Amino acid sequence: MSAMLDSFDDISKSAPEPIYRQIKQLIEQRIASGEWIPGQKLPSENDLVAALDVSRMTINRALRELTQAGLINRVHGLGSFVAERPRHASLIELQDIALEIEQGGGRHRSRVLSLESVYAGRTVTELMQVADDVPLYRLRAVHYQDELPLQLESRYVNPQAMHDFIQQDFTRTTATAYLLGQFKPDEMEHRVRAILPDQQTRELLEMKAGEPCLQLTRRTWKHDQVVTYVTLTYPGERYELGARYATDEYQLR
Repeated sequence: MSAMLDSFDDISKSAPEPIYRQIKQLIEQRIASGEWIPGQKLPSENDLVAALDVSRMTINRALRELTQAGLINRVHGLGSFVAERPRHASLIELQDIALEIEQGGGRHRSRVLSLESVYAGRTVTELMQVADDVPLYRLRAVHYQDELPLQLESRYVNPQAMHDFIQQDFTRTTATAYLLGQFKPDEMEHRVRAILPDQQTRELLEMKAGEPCLQLTRRTWKHDQVVTYVTLTYPGERYELGARYATDEYQLR
């Protein structure tokens, strides 16, 4: 911790830049360079006040703005920590979350909330392109990275396309890994939106009140038949979605 405090020797009260902004920029630079790594604890407010001989309000403002920017996490009673970098997923590829987590050096586990045959409502049957009286398989599961919940999965599967789906142990493999092992989709549809989670979702994902979620819905087709319709919900501060592709394949409009 003393080495981290030494970094603040560069703060100058005579500089035209406000002290809080100098503190903020110094921390941003140390995090961006990799000198301060995710999970590393920052000096306490008391230590910074004493070392810099500035007001607590000044320190608090810098830390508050860094928290709002998602660069640090402040835990009541424990202090401030460099935030984990958000997990990144592609919008144009089917990716197994267990593989994503493990390739990033983390440990994945899943908790199955339910796996059952259900008669879904009109909205779901229309999306699945089946009649109202056709039963569907439904899986609900939470995926964890190092015991921190990262994704809530709510998936419908057409039994006519995947009749063995309900017999699988999805604590040992993910639904995505199983389905990719069974077929290659002809078409996929992705939609992403930001939402405020309901209480159950917030509790399952261990989120703070007021924290938003990213929600991705995906449909996959094989031979003009919808095989699966899934809603994947992520804590907004722990995950990001994006895509990269060759621009010569697309026309700019």
